[in-house]
Amino acid sequence: MEDDFLLRLVDERAQLERKSRSAVIMGILEEYFERDKKLGAILVDMGLVSEEMVEAALQEQVASGHARKIGEILVKRGLVKPEEVQRALLIRQRARGESQ
Repeated sequence: MEDDFLLRLVDERAQLERKSRSAVIMGILEEYFERDKKLGAILVDMGLVSEEMVEAALQEQVASGHARKIGEILVKRGLVKPEEVQRALLIRQRARGESQ
């Protein structure tokens, strides 16, 4: 069965990376769903902010001449915590296959 084959591949990857099966599956899903997304969209996907909140922060970013990053603006506004921005950045980095 195809499912058995895919699960065997996941288990092999889990063993190589010394991770659990669920951690490998979550990594694959993050990569698939978040690859081409910007930080604000990932934070929306995580359920931390609304699209309207991101849009308002983007407007502030443009008004400042792009002097501040979107994550900094959202943290300053008290909408997200710094560690939540770091988690979203890590998801984006992994999804794009960038080294840490």
